[in-house]
Amino acid sequence: MAKYINPYTDFGFKKLFGSELNKDLLISFLNALFEQSKGIVSDEITDITYLNAEKLGRSASERRAIFDVYCTTKNGSRFIVEMQNVFQQFFKDRSVYYSSFPIREMAKKDTKDETWNYELQSVYTVGILNFVFKDEKKDENTGKMKVVNEFSDDDLFHIVTLTDKNTGKVFYDKLVYFYLEMPKFQKTEDELVTMYDKWLFVLRNLSKLLERPRELQERIFERVFREAEIAMFSPEEYTAYEESLHSFWDITNAMNDAETKGFNKGKEEGQKIGREEGAKQQAIAIARNLKAAGLDIDFIAQNTGLTKDEILKL
Repeated sequence: MAKYINPYTDFGFKKLFGSELNKDLLISFLNALFEQSKGIVSDEITDITYLNAEKLGRSASERRAIFDVYCTTKNGSRFIVEMQNVFQQFFKDRSVYYSSFPIREMAKKDTKDETWNYELQSVYTVGILNFVFKDEKKDENTGKMKVVNEFSDDDLFHIVTLTDKNTGKVFYDKLVYFYLEMPKFQKTEDELVTMYDKWLFVLRNLSKLLERPRELQERIFERVFREAEIAMFSPEEYTAYEESLHSFWDITNAMNDAETKGFNKGKEEGQKIGREEGAKQQAIAIARNLKAAGLDIDFIAQNTGLTKDEILKL
């Protein structure tokens, strides 16, 4: 067992960022991120309020959403913060779908004249991705589809807005998606300058460290390392973290194993198989946890993509 938690695990991520006691950590991380947003977000976050992370559809048949972290600021802006370990087909679609829940919540109806006020506050989705965006494109020489990196190797931080394609200007700045491709972050301790660099270094390396590096002397990182020290966990916290860590290992090992098995079919096809099997293992791990919590089988099926028979066998 490492000295500090792995923030890529469900327990580790929520331990650092999903607790009212640790909301100063989330505020610091978001402000560091938004300093790099090229003016898209100009206001500093001073306080947040955590909201219910489970969003229900308008009817029993509609798909629901469960966020890792969901919060609001004093001015009413909403933040969805997600840790995503495995590439999923239609991942971008899911991000957009998730953002529709806070948008819908903000529309207010006047009870007197039954009219709607459509003025919205900002909705920000932050995705911390433990994978690199991939896309399939046709090779001009062979005519076969191949998996390629969708963005350059240097471009790990993506800021997505509604933009006018003719002018290049932002058309609507209240709906923003931020994505961090964490595997691309390779800076060493000596290269850390900004708070943005330091936070990404912590997320990428926390579970590998034996002590807090001298470059991370800000008080907020003292808090991070204190909260992340496994030896300080209660027995209940330790058990919960161990289960979460095993789920993370299952997902990672399934991806690696599948990529190895698919190597003889070609590295690119193997990586595709690995992503698919990894996503399947992640769905199984999530379903197992939801089932243990006593949630409805139909709800679990809607949110994991597994069949009822698969869930009943877990």
